[in-house]
Amino acid sequence: MAANSRLTIAIHVLTWMALSERRGRPVLTSDRVAASVRTNPVVVRRSLGHLRQAGLVTVRHGAGAGWRLARPPHEITLLDVYTAVEREPLFALHTSEPNQECPVGRGIRPALGRFYGDVDRALRRELAGTSIAEVLHETLGTEQE
Repeated sequence: MAANSRLTIAIHVLTWMALSERRGRPVLTSDRVAASVRTNPVVVRRSLGHLRQAGLVTVRHGAGAGWRLARPPHEITLLDVYTAVEREPLFALHTSEPNQECPVGRGIRPALGRFYGDVDRALRRELAGTSIAEVLHETLGTEQE
């Protein structure tokens, strides 16, 4: 099974937008963002659409068209991004009822349900503690702008 990269792409997009804004170019086209991600602009536009629905970016049409951050980068947490782009839970239980005559089948859903809930809470707590501004800082490291 391939790993899901929606969150990574969305964080990349927002981090690039934060750097561009810092450099005096607050509005970017999806083609320009896609060049940084090195993916098809359609993938970037899909991600930007989710981010717009969540109030993290805005779009301008017509002359000077493009996308921009809706809030300062230090006010956008990775949890905000995760909530915007991830529609499904990280882990899911069986799609059909396990065999209730089997001791494992009978107890697996409640056991994993508690465990998965703990994992989800821990993930959300960690993501809430990091902003796009922090990702940009970490990304640039000691590199001069």
